Amino acid sequence: MTFSIVARSGDGELFGVAVASRFLAVGAVVPAAEAGVGAVATQAYANTAYGRQAVSLMRTGASASDAVAGLVAADPLRRQRQVGVVAAWGDGALYTGEGCPDWAGGRTGPGFAIQGNVLAGPHVVDRMSRRWQYGESLPFVQRLLETLRAGDEAGGDRRGRQSAALYVVGVGRGYLGTGDVVVDLRVDDHEAPVEELERLAGLHRVYFEPPVAEDALPLVGEVADEVRGLLGRLGYTGEEETPVEEVMLDWAGMANLEMRMLPGRIDPVVLERLRLEVDGA
Repeated sequence: MTFSIVARSGDGELFGVAVASRFLAVGAVVPAAEAGVGAVATQAYANTAYGRQAVSLMRTGASASDAVAGLVAADPLRRQRQVGVVAAWGDGALYTGEGCPDWAGGRTGPGFAIQGNVLAGPHVVDRMSRRWQYGESLPFVQRLLETLRAGDEAGGDRRGRQSAALYVVGVGRGYLGTGDVVVDLRVDDHEAPVEELERLAGLHRVYFEPPVAEDALPLVGEVADEVRGLLGRLGYTGEEETPVEEVMLDWAGMANLEMRMLPGRIDPVVLERLRLEVDGA
């Protein structure tokens, strides 16, 4: 009743799951991952224990296929289960029980597993697999989302659309370096959940991705004058001698853009958000 991709980034640093379904809040059930270890998607008549069990197995060095074998061997309801797993090395692995509703199946390859059930047909996972493999040059999160969209455009869950989710982890890659969760976005009930997930992911990039230092503009001259003027229109003035950088930091904290601050420079994304905020004020 769901289609998903479980994958590892090309450099092995990130693990992620992207999933969509005609099911309420699919993100609360399907995805699981541990940084540096692997990722799991449990679906069909999902066994939510599969996530932590697979991670435990992979933490000891088990391959993705060994983890899948261990999961289903001990499950008396395995005929109704579907699961995809990616470990820290090797190909992805999947299992589709013969009791899963048609069409059910998937595709695997280096660092990925794509799976679905109650699909419009095998072409759904075929298109997802092609999109994943042709997207090698894309950033990992974008590659996951484009793969999910390929499945959605191919018909996805033949019952319709309702929810989608994206979960990505990496060691020390979470908010301000204090955790491992890079992205955790969920669309629980929406008429176009994959599109809405992509919109949320775009906001996530703005607020949480670190700036590209090479693209930043020196906060001097006309740039500094423009920034000070824009901040002033929003009520952020400071004292006359206060450096514009300090005034900007006050605004950035309120605008949730603190992760894009750079000493003595301004990220073009931040400048654009500042202009938009002034235009909308």
